[in-house]
Amino acid sequence: MTQAVYIHIPFCTNKCYYCDFNSYVTKNPRLVWDYLDALDREMAETVRHVPPQEIKTIFVGGGTPTFLDAKQMAYFLETVARHFSNRSKDIEFTMEANPGTTDMEKLKVMREGGVNRISFGVQSFNDELLKRIGRIHDSEQVLRSLTNAKEAGFVNISIDLMFGLPDQTEKLFQETLDKAFALDLPHFSSYSLKVEENTLFHTLYEKDQLPLPTEDEEVAMYERLMEQMERRGYRQYEISNFARPGWESRHNMTYWRNEYYYGIGAGAHGYVNGTRHVNAGPLAQYMQLVQEKGLPRVEQFEVSPVEAMEDHMIMGLRMMRGVSESEFERRYKTTLKEQFGPVIDELTGLGLLAWSEDRIHLTKRGIPLGNEVFARFLGLVDKV
Repeated sequence: MTQAVYIHIPFCTNKCYYCDFNSYVTKNPRLVWDYLDALDREMAETVRHVPPQEIKTIFVGGGTPTFLDAKQMAYFLETVARHFSNRSKDIEFTMEANPGTTDMEKLKVMREGGVNRISFGVQSFNDELLKRIGRIHDSEQVLRSLTNAKEAGFVNISIDLMFGLPDQTEKLFQETLDKAFALDLPHFSSYSLKVEENTLFHTLYEKDQLPLPTEDEEVAMYERLMEQMERRGYRQYEISNFARPGWESRHNMTYWRNEYYYGIGAGAHGYVNGTRHVNAGPLAQYMQLVQEKGLPRVEQFEVSPVEAMEDHMIMGLRMMRGVSESEFERRYKTTLKEQFGPVIDELTGLGLLAWSEDRIHLTKRGIPLGNEVFARFLGLVDKV
């Protein structure tokens, strides 16, 4: 059953120095309109092939979805409403936004078009750090954008923060946290910097010109983040996400529960009826494939039961509640012990995993080592 939709808007005003997402800088409005028309056609073909159930979550990511001007935004949201009209009464409809690209007119168009959750890519409240990572906004624009969003009627607001940035200290990160908490928002996401290939930061890193914090300093920032969030009443419900009770991102829970979702747009990934697909990323290729075939797929494959079980563990253990033994057995007609018993025993013995009733989950010690824990579940079904 598919009840979630992801849609990708790949345009940006500039390319951040750390970003390897499928995004493009353009000043050509015709290209944007052509892309929106291609999205319309892909949505039509998608729901023709797999008619949607009642839609419970929609997430528009990027790029920068709020790169669209007010007219483009209205057109885009109208096409989404037309193809995904069967929506639950309490739908969560999220749009990512960058500070400085959300004037009142656009925010009102978003609210009228059904968007009821907005996620701002803030990253830091230190203006020097923002320049250092290639962001075009400053902290004043963040505050103005958040004020506008609230005045436009948004209550469910999240911001992203980053740590482990070049020349960032624990003190600087604490200053950002203090300013973030003063905003009285219901949700935060916070990620450590990852130096990805094909980014400016990777080029600088290869030349030894990227002064990153040490691993110990980065871990200290993460531990400070967790401690401060807990003290301020924000529950860590996933490795990088914190919310007041009831304000968790329901769309992202779709991914972490390894459930089905439509993936629409250039470079988007989807998972429907046991099949994963990848769309063409380059805009010209994406739009050509939509024109010729309707669906711009460049890769599509059925997920085997083995892969599904591995994905279930790797994604599910990102959540603090972990993986339910009874739910696993219901979905896969086998038990956690039969498939992953030895590695679960090993990781619980090391104090990285623990049981709470029928759920296996990361311990406080295991959370910073999550990636190492997840890797232990790859390729295990064939071995045990």
